[in-house]
Amino acid sequence: MWKNHPKALPYLFLSEMWERFGYYLMIGIFTLYLKDVEAGFALTEKEASDLYGTFIALVFLTPFIGGLVADRYWGYRSSVILGGILMGLGYMIMGIHSLPMLYLAMTLVILGNGFFKPNISTLLGNFYNTDQYRSRKDEGYNIFYMGINVGAFICNFFGAALQIMLGWQWAFFAAGVGMFIGVAVFLLGSPHYKGYSEKKGTQPGDIPFWKICLLILLPSAVFGAIGWFLKGVATDQNPDAFIFGSDSTDAFIFACIPVILFYSSLYFRARPDEKDRIGALLTIFSVVILFWAVFKLNGSALNTWADRYTDREVSGMAKDITERIRLSKSLEYSKDTVEVLDAQFRKIKVDGKVQKEVNYPAYFRNVREDLRPAEGSSVSLWATNLSQSINPGWVILLTPLVVAFFTFLRGKGNEPSTPAKIAYGLLISALSVLVMVAAVKAGNNGTEKVSVWWLVANYGVITIGELFLSPMGLSLVSKVSPAGITSLMMGGWFLATSIGNKLSGVLASMWDTYDEKANFFWVNFALLMGATLLMFALLRTLKRTMGEKH
Repeated sequence: MWKNHPKALPYLFLSEMWERFGYYLMIGIFTLYLKDVEAGFALTEKEASDLYGTFIALVFLTPFIGGLVADRYWGYRSSVILGGILMGLGYMIMGIHSLPMLYLAMTLVILGNGFFKPNISTLLGNFYNTDQYRSRKDEGYNIFYMGINVGAFICNFFGAALQIMLGWQWAFFAAGVGMFIGVAVFLLGSPHYKGYSEKKGTQPGDIPFWKICLLILLPSAVFGAIGWFLKGVATDQNPDAFIFGSDSTDAFIFACIPVILFYSSLYFRARPDEKDRIGALLTIFSVVILFWAVFKLNGSALNTWADRYTDREVSGMAKDITERIRLSKSLEYSKDTVEVLDAQFRKIKVDGKVQKEVNYPAYFRNVREDLRPAEGSSVSLWATNLSQSINPGWVILLTPLVVAFFTFLRGKGNEPSTPAKIAYGLLISALSVLVMVAAVKAGNNGTEKVSVWWLVANYGVITIGELFLSPMGLSLVSKVSPAGITSLMMGGWFLATSIGNKLSGVLASMWDTYDEKANFFWVNFALLMGATLLMFALLRTLKRTMGEKH
């Protein structure tokens, strides 16, 4: 596999594999940890989803800054090492049961990812920009992408076993160990990076970093602070007077306003020969926001689906590393009850009034009466976070098939253009949501558990959409961006991903407000179909701008 590729590729492959091992292990248990009323923070579905959305939004926002700093000042090797160390520390600190420590850990992960993620990919690209390896660039990135998904696939099995046998803190500790292994492997490959990892410095036509800070970062910080402290009008439905649902959502949306205005101004101030290209990129940024909003539900709403609505009972040898839940009368939940029932259900009262309900449903709540075990007996369940391995598993299986499919079409002269691939990716992703609509119907709106095969099918379809869309992103930006603002437009791609991630958290936070769960998925379907129709409507313009035919 490594033959005819740069000697650095195995080290970068393994570094990225271990980094993704740590990240996806953490993401797989993050909301479950927040909602755990015994060893976690007893957050409601809305609170956990809101924090999750803000977290992953900021994780994908900082690569814009990290990439610029590495490009112009620090170089790629130093930036990757710093980012890995910060993330490893963040994962380990996350296991300390304290809200201040949780926020510190999240901050370290956000900053660390900003330095690690864009720069290890850029470093790899530097090797394939030479005449010796240019023809193998796509193959090299496919190998690298497989490393990402191998790490994402195996991590959840370690996370599940450690969490069940030893507790949450040990699972987070394993994520940190994985990240530090990645840094160690990266350091071992240092002799091969010479001449490829140095900073480029400011190039002619680049917007000065101070100007980016003045025009984007500072206004965003100011607007974010305004969004955090500015309160709306209190109503019975919104007693906290949030404008967009929570302080963090208000702050994030306000912070995006100056950034969106800045990128819009690039279009209006562009030279006539650059205007179409910038307009094409801004259009694609807007539609991928909606893709990521639905795709990133894997760590929130779909994790909830796996936890509450999927039949997770196992038997045989697998029982040794599964969580066990005992059936008792206290698990028969009544909405009329306001006192503490058990660790699964807790209502917090102030002056006799319920201020907050922690409702983390027991597994047996929607198991049919005739399928429940005898009183006092227990069942063994596979851990919820294992569902997070379904998507990377599909990526590993489907990537060679999708690559072969496009190679076949290319040989026939019928390969779709990059914008067309994105449009088809959005359409396929929309169809995946219909699988979940069917799953809701099969489970009688959540009153009965359904087979895990519904999740497997959903992830299988949306993974095809992902493979049509996601790998095209940064490649497209590098092809279309006008000279002098390529790094800035790369930042726009990460910004779109960040906004999509936050929107995902907002969508997931509304899960419990839908009595009819199918309507939640219909909303997601409508968002993706809207983005699909927009892309198909603009295909001719986008293809002309990019000089592509099909």
